[in-house]
Amino acid sequence: MESKIWLSSPHMSGKEQSYINDAFKTNWIAPLGPHVNGFESDIKNYLNEDSHVAVLSSGTAAIHLGLILLNVGHGDEVICQSKTFSASANPIAYQGATPIFVDSEKDTWNICPEQLEIAIKDRISKGKKPKAIIAVHLYGMPYNVNAIHAIAKAYNIPVLEDSAEALGSTYKDVKCGTFGDISVLSFNGNKIITTSGGGAIITKDPKQRDKAVFLATQAREKAVEYVHASIGYNYRMSNVLAGIGRGQMEVLDDRVLARRKNYAFYKESFKNIEELTFVDEPEGYYSNRWLSCILTPSEDIREGIRTALEKENIETRPLWKPMHQQPIFKDLPQYINGVSDELFEKGLCLPSGSNLTENELNRVTSAIKTYFRA
Repeated sequence: MESKIWLSSPHMSGKEQSYINDAFKTNWIAPLGPHVNGFESDIKNYLNEDSHVAVLSSGTAAIHLGLILLNVGHGDEVICQSKTFSASANPIAYQGATPIFVDSEKDTWNICPEQLEIAIKDRISKGKKPKAIIAVHLYGMPYNVNAIHAIAKAYNIPVLEDSAEALGSTYKDVKCGTFGDISVLSFNGNKIITTSGGGAIITKDPKQRDKAVFLATQAREKAVEYVHASIGYNYRMSNVLAGIGRGQMEVLDDRVLARRKNYAFYKESFKNIEELTFVDEPEGYYSNRWLSCILTPSEDIREGIRTALEKENIETRPLWKPMHQQPIFKDLPQYINGVSDELFEKGLCLPSGSNLTENELNRVTSAIKTYFRA
């Protein structure tokens, strides 16, 4: 058996080690330290917008704090893109609110503007105006920012931009992570850059950023003794992990180019296989291609490819199972046009790591071509 090809494995550059060594040398091992501040500055400078950044323990924690900052509470409703990972939806439940799932558009696989407006109007007619909208840049492809935010503005509903998969992507030359009233990033082990585990919340108002930091550090009031007048969370990133992040930020642009190169390689390799299609970038969209994904004609073919690759020790995954299909969420309100169901049925994520070798890419494409010849 040849070595395992992973879907999206961490890719260290070597630059991270000096930051980690510095943290140990100076004994800044605790949850705060100079690399936390430095990592936040690195992200802020990269986004190149009026952004205020707090790095946290995970992207999920960032979404949770984002909902708190948007005053989402018990009994509220929050619209959430159905085609996403569960971490986009779970924090809604943390707050005692109800997720309202909205389907995707075919062009980007992201939240559909038409279905979004249908959902908002229907919830308002039922006496329950949504408190927020969670829109996701799926697999690094930006959502339709102009359309989604125009609808949100028309109904005065804030947008929580889930950019967990989209660091390095842009929409009309503006970086993802800067569009939402609140935005979030993820540095999980499989993301375009990683801190092992981690995330960030991005706000437009520095006071909101400060409140996020306050809540993320157990909501400890300014006092010599430990005083707590609010419920807090242990969500702050450690100085050691932030050091890894600083090293990763130095190679972010290279990582984006490598993943885009993977996508181009797959598309060129499969150009003569009519059964396989890809989601292209609409004009003005630039995807980091966090994961390269193909669409097949049917679930049987998707599974045939997946199992053929599995036999070759190659990891793949079906596209995210929509939240409205999940056992925990299936009975909640949903506004569905069938797009995300079809994507799940026919779609497959291929190995996409920035550290894939030419030999590994050839192993993937060869196995898929062999499947179709068979």
